[in-house]
Parts: sequence; structure tokens; C-alpha cells
Amino acid sequence: MKTITACLALFLCLSLNAQANEPVTIGLNYPRTGSYKEEGLAQMRAALLAIDEINARGGVLGRPLRLSSADTASRPEKAVRNVDKLAGEGAAMLFGGASSAVAIASGNRAREKGLLYFGTLTYSNDTTGTDGQRFMFRECNNAWMSAKVLAEYLNQQHAGQKFFYVTSDYTWGNSTEESLRRHTSTQSAGEHPSIKVRFPGAQLAEYQDALTQVQASEAKVLVLALFGEDLVRAMRIADNLGLNKRMQIVAPNLTQSIVEQAGPALMEGVVGTEPWTWRVPALEGSNAGQAFVRNFSERYQVYPSSSAASAYSIVYQWADAVGRARSFDSAAVARALEGHSYSLLKGPQQWRALDHQNVQTVYAVRIKPRAEVMKDALKQDYFEIIGKLDGAQAAQTPEEWQAERRAAGKPLTLQ
Repeated sequence: MKTITACLALFLCLSLNAQANEPVTIGLNYPRTGSYKEEGLAQMRAALLAIDEINARGGVLGRPLRLSSADTASRPEKAVRNVDKLAGEGAAMLFGGASSAVAIASGNRAREKGLLYFGTLTYSNDTTGTDGQRFMFRECNNAWMSAKVLAEYLNQQHAGQKFFYVTSDYTWGNSTEESLRRHTSTQSAGEHPSIKVRFPGAQLAEYQDALTQVQASEAKVLVLALFGEDLVRAMRIADNLGLNKRMQIVAPNLTQSIVEQAGPALMEGVVGTEPWTWRVPALEGSNAGQAFVRNFSERYQVYPSSSAASAYSIVYQWADAVGRARSFDSAAVARALEGHSYSLLKGPQQWRALDHQNVQTVYAVRIKPRAEVMKDALKQDYFEIIGKLDGAQAAQTPEEWQAERRAAGKPLTLQ
């Protein structure tokens, strides 16, 4: 009898040890192909770096992390199928994306699977606004926050001038245009016209037609609410038409990879926003942020972008919340995140309990002249910071958020 008891105890001990050492899968749902693929590559690289660092420190609750990934191609229907695939592999959480339509659709499916979804680049107000839900968290800022910091600069430099909007026709583009119109007092579509461009799948001729109409206008400010390769294509046409010589071009959400693809000479003088650049950690005295820049650039021979910083932060923040919750359960981890304040790659940030929006400083930036960019060792010193707003100033107030939810017929708390 004693022998049987000892054997059972040994078996139980071995089983518990095996479970403790079993890897925990996290799922990256990201664009490996399509217009936003460069942003997706940055997310993959940063996620792998974060996982390696966390595993070197003992993993999460004693278990190592492993990454499984799937290509969204920035198409919501494909992204939803990926959620099913990753959930079937036993993923404990999901994150990624560079399209708000993808993030919203993926987040809704993840909720059905009982999984948290963290949006990396998803700037539409809807992600944590009218489409917000209790299992969706957004790491980056939203369109409202971008528009608010951008409007401070535009209202000072271009007050009273005519704007022309060329907008990617989906939730991010429309949300961005609406927010910028509101904060720059350019709501009149008759005075400040707009052309919508299909997403995804717009042809070059559509951008050519839209920008030819801009050329024929008297506008002084051209807002290109486009992203990734779509923005790069539009900028090449704008340059051919000479628009960047006679207008201030505004790209509300810029990334390092966009400038890299287009080239700094083409993008020189373009104004936009970023939630993070590789210069920010030094400016804000973030030791962890400076270590991230150093480790990422040594590993990949490029500086990390805001897309990379977002993915890296998400992995660390989820792991930290799991540790505080002492559980991988999604509801428990969500509770550990709600209202949590921290500093990681920049100054103070908070996961706001109200809407799961990450409240943080947002920067207005302008692309430097090529000659300045080329002075940098990696020739990627693209952004001059021309303004900033801290999170409390930039974010919607609770009353503004609730008004938006009420107008959409949505509950005033996340469900």
C-alpha cells in the first residue's frame, strides 16, 4: 500500500512539474502581407524580443512563452478565421493588427472565445468607443487623441485656410477625418471637401484621380488619412503633381516604416502624429525604453518603430497582469489591467478602466529634411517633435465617451 501511495505521489509531482513547464501560447494576428505588412513585421520582431527577454527571466508564473502567428492581410474576415485558429491552438491571449477594422472584428471573435485581444495599431475611435467591449484593450492612442495634438499645431499655423481630405474609406480613415475636422473647425464639407478611397484594394488610378482634384482646388492643407503603402503611393503622386511644394501635407498617423518606404526626401515636411519614436525614451528619461531601443536595433539593425513598441509593451503588460492576477484567466487578467498605471518605454501610461483605452502622451511630429536624417548612424532619425499632449489632455473625457456610446445606442459600460 505504501508503495502504491508513493507511486501516486510521484506521478502527481511529475504531472504538476510537466504542467508548470508547459509553454504558454500567445497569438499574434498581424499583417504579413498587404498594404500594412511593414507595420506587421515590426510587431513580429518586437514580440519575439519581448518573449525572449521574459523567458530568460523565468517566464510567466514559471511557464515559458511561445508565439504563434497568423497573417491577416489587413482583411477582417481573414483575421476572424485566424482567431479561431489561434484559439484552437490554446492561445492564452491574442494581439496585433494595423487595421482598426481587423482589430474590431478580431476582438469581437476573441470575446466569443473568452480571450483578451490587444490592439497594436488601431487608431479608429470605434475600437474602444462605440465598438468597445470588456475583452478588448487598445495600446496605442485613438484618432481623437491624434487629432487633438495635431490641431494645436494646425490651428496655430494654418488657421482659416482651406483643407482637402483624401480618406481611406473604412472605420480608421473616417474616424480620423471626423476627429480632425472637429478639432480644426473644418466640418463644412462644402468649404473643406473630401474624397473617399476604397480600402483595401484601391487602385493607383483612384489615388491619381483624387489628387488631381486636389490639384485643381484652392486648398492649402492636404490631409491624407491613409496609412502604410496606401500613403506611400499617394505621396508619390502628390510629389509628381507638385502638391508638396504648395500645400502643407498632413498624414495624421505616421510610422517609421512609412517614411522608410517612401524615403525621407519625398516625406520631408509632412506633419502627423506618433505615440512613440525611438528618440522618446531618452527625452523622457526611460531606462527601460532606452534598453529596448538598444536591444532591438542591435538584434535587427533598425530602430524600433511605434508599431514595434506597441507589440513589445503589450506582451510585457499582459505578462505583468497575469503575474499580479496569479492567473491566466482572461477575466482575472482584465481586472488586473483596468485602472493600472505604469511606465515602460516612455512616461506614465494607464489602462483606463472606463473604456480600456491606453491613456498616454501623444506627439505631433514633422519629417526632417533628408540631410538631417542622413547624419544618423542608421539613417532613420526621421521625426522632429513639434508638439505634445499628455494623456489626460488628449483623451476623451468620460462624459464625451459616454455621449458617443449613447448616440450609438450602446451601453454606458463595457459588456
